[in-house]
Amino acid sequence: MKMNRRFIGVEQMDYINTVSVPRLEKVIEGEQGGISKSVNWQGGGSFVYCELLEDNESLVNELEKAENTEQVKIVLNKAIDNGKLIPSVLPRDLKENEDDFDKLSLDEQKNLVMELLNKNQLYVNLSDIDDEDYMVSEADKAFTRSFYGKE
Repeated sequence: MKMNRRFIGVEQMDYINTVSVPRLEKVIEGEQGGISKSVNWQGGGSFVYCELLEDNESLVNELEKAENTEQVKIVLNKAIDNGKLIPSVLPRDLKENEDDFDKLSLDEQKNLVMELLNKNQLYVNLSDIDDEDYMVSEADKAFTRSFYGKE
Protein backbone atom coordinates (compact mmCIF):
# COMPACT_ATOMS: atom_id res chain seq x y z
CA MET A 1 0.00 0.00 0.00
CA LYS A 2 2.49 2.60 1.14
CA MET A 3 4.92 1.69 -1.64
CA ASN A 4 2.21 1.21 -4.29
CA ARG A 5 2.59 -2.56 -4.25
CA ARG A 6 -0.01 -5.31 -4.31
CA PHE A 7 0.44 -8.24 -1.98
CA ILE A 8 -1.24 -11.25 -0.46
CA GLY A 9 -0.97 -11.65 3.29
CA VAL A 10 -1.53 -15.08 4.80
CA GLU A 11 -2.06 -15.65 8.51
CA GLN A 12 -2.17 -18.99 10.28
CA MET A 13 -2.83 -17.76 13.78
CA ASP A 14 -5.93 -16.61 15.63
CA TYR A 15 -4.86 -12.96 15.89
CA ILE A 16 -6.14 -11.93 12.46
CA ASN A 17 -9.02 -9.87 13.90
CA THR A 18 -7.04 -8.37 16.77
CA VAL A 19 -3.76 -7.52 15.00
CA SER A 20 -3.66 -7.90 11.22
CA VAL A 21 -7.03 -6.44 10.18
CA PRO A 22 -6.82 -3.43 12.56
CA ARG A 23 -3.28 -2.74 11.32
CA LEU A 24 -4.39 -2.73 7.68
CA GLU A 25 -7.33 -0.48 8.56
CA LYS A 26 -4.96 2.03 10.21
CA VAL A 27 -2.70 2.04 7.15
CA ILE A 28 -5.69 2.75 4.90
CA GLU A 29 -6.73 5.57 7.23
CA GLY A 30 -3.27 7.14 6.82
CA GLU A 31 -1.42 6.28 10.03
CA GLN A 32 2.12 7.67 10.07
CA GLY A 33 4.13 4.74 11.46
CA GLY A 34 6.98 2.96 9.73
CA ILE A 35 7.92 4.49 6.38
CA SER A 36 4.79 6.64 6.09
CA LYS A 37 6.54 10.00 6.44
CA SER A 38 9.42 9.17 4.11
CA VAL A 39 7.02 8.10 1.33
CA ASN A 40 4.50 10.87 2.14
CA TRP A 41 1.76 8.33 2.87
CA GLN A 42 -1.69 9.91 2.95
CA GLY A 43 -3.76 6.76 3.30
CA GLY A 44 -5.97 4.94 0.86
CA GLY A 45 -6.19 1.51 -0.63
CA SER A 46 -8.26 -1.49 0.28
CA PHE A 47 -7.99 -5.13 1.23
CA VAL A 48 -10.07 -8.27 1.04
CA TYR A 49 -10.21 -10.58 4.05
CA CYS A 50 -11.17 -14.24 3.59
CA GLU A 51 -11.11 -17.42 5.62
CA LEU A 52 -11.04 -20.99 4.44
CA LEU A 53 -14.16 -23.02 5.20
CA GLU A 54 -13.31 -25.58 7.85
CA ASP A 55 -13.84 -29.28 7.37
CA ASN A 56 -11.60 -31.50 9.51
CA GLU A 57 -10.30 -28.36 11.21
CA SER A 58 -13.48 -28.29 13.28
CA LEU A 59 -12.64 -31.81 14.49
CA VAL A 60 -9.14 -30.64 15.37
CA ASN A 61 -10.65 -27.81 17.44
CA GLU A 62 -13.01 -30.22 19.22
CA LEU A 63 -10.13 -32.58 19.90
CA GLU A 64 -8.00 -29.82 21.41
CA LYS A 65 -10.86 -28.95 23.78
CA ALA A 66 -11.55 -32.57 24.80
CA GLU A 67 -11.17 -33.02 28.55
CA ASN A 68 -11.64 -36.78 28.85
CA THR A 69 -11.55 -40.06 26.93
CA GLU A 70 -15.27 -39.95 26.17
CA GLN A 71 -14.93 -36.58 24.43
CA VAL A 72 -11.92 -37.82 22.45
CA LYS A 73 -13.95 -40.86 21.36
CA ILE A 74 -16.80 -38.60 20.24
CA VAL A 75 -14.38 -36.78 17.92
CA LEU A 76 -12.93 -40.08 16.71
CA ASN A 77 -16.38 -41.48 15.99
CA LYS A 78 -17.35 -38.34 14.05
CA ALA A 79 -14.20 -38.76 11.98
CA ILE A 80 -14.99 -42.43 11.36
CA ASP A 81 -18.65 -41.79 10.52
CA ASN A 82 -17.81 -39.00 8.08
CA GLY A 83 -14.83 -40.65 6.38
CA LYS A 84 -12.32 -38.13 7.70
CA LEU A 85 -9.52 -40.53 8.63
CA ILE A 86 -6.36 -41.11 6.64
CA PRO A 87 -7.08 -43.74 3.97
CA SER A 88 -4.76 -46.37 5.47
CA VAL A 89 -6.80 -46.60 8.69
CA LEU A 90 -9.67 -49.05 8.81
CA PRO A 91 -12.46 -48.35 11.32
CA ARG A 92 -12.67 -52.04 12.24
CA ASP A 93 -8.99 -51.99 13.27
CA LEU A 94 -9.72 -49.10 15.61
CA LYS A 95 -12.66 -50.98 17.11
CA GLU A 96 -10.53 -54.09 17.63
CA ASN A 97 -7.92 -52.04 19.51
CA GLU A 98 -10.31 -49.95 21.61
CA ASP A 99 -9.07 -51.48 24.89
CA ASP A 100 -5.50 -50.42 24.07
CA PHE A 101 -6.75 -46.94 23.21
CA ASP A 102 -8.51 -46.68 26.58
CA LYS A 103 -5.21 -47.42 28.37
CA LEU A 104 -3.47 -44.44 26.79
CA SER A 105 -3.20 -41.14 28.64
CA LEU A 106 -5.53 -38.35 27.50
CA ASP A 107 -2.67 -36.58 25.71
CA GLU A 108 -1.67 -39.80 23.95
CA GLN A 109 -5.27 -40.38 22.87
CA LYS A 110 -5.52 -36.85 21.49
CA ASN A 111 -2.21 -37.18 19.66
CA LEU A 112 -3.22 -40.51 18.14
CA VAL A 113 -6.57 -39.22 16.90
CA MET A 114 -4.82 -36.12 15.53
CA GLU A 115 -2.45 -38.35 13.56
CA LEU A 116 -5.39 -40.35 12.21
CA LEU A 117 -7.26 -37.32 10.84
CA ASN A 118 -6.82 -36.75 7.12
CA LYS A 119 -4.94 -33.44 6.94
CA ASN A 120 -5.90 -33.09 3.27
CA GLN A 121 -9.43 -32.48 4.49
CA LEU A 122 -8.79 -29.73 7.05
CA TYR A 123 -10.68 -27.30 4.83
CA VAL A 124 -13.37 -27.67 2.17
CA ASN A 125 -11.88 -28.15 -1.29
CA LEU A 126 -12.95 -25.97 -4.20
CA SER A 127 -14.31 -29.04 -5.96
CA ASP A 128 -16.65 -29.69 -3.01
CA ILE A 129 -18.32 -26.29 -2.61
CA ASP A 130 -21.50 -27.50 -4.33
CA ASP A 131 -21.80 -30.48 -1.97
CA GLU A 132 -24.92 -29.75 0.10
CA ASP A 133 -23.35 -31.35 3.20
CA TYR A 134 -21.02 -28.34 3.52
CA MET A 135 -23.87 -25.81 3.34
CA VAL A 136 -21.77 -23.27 1.44
CA SER A 137 -23.83 -20.12 0.88
CA GLU A 138 -24.48 -18.90 -2.65
CA ALA A 139 -22.55 -15.71 -1.84
CA ASP A 140 -19.51 -17.73 -0.73
CA LYS A 141 -19.75 -19.92 -3.83
CA ALA A 142 -19.88 -16.84 -6.08
CA PHE A 143 -16.92 -15.22 -4.32
CA THR A 144 -14.89 -18.43 -4.46
CA ARG A 145 -15.55 -18.92 -8.16
CA SER A 146 -14.65 -15.28 -8.82
CA PHE A 147 -11.46 -15.59 -6.76
CA TYR A 148 -10.35 -18.65 -8.74
CA GLY A 149 -11.48 -17.13 -12.06
CA LYS A 150 -14.11 -19.81 -12.59
CA GLU A 151 -16.87 -17.37 -13.62
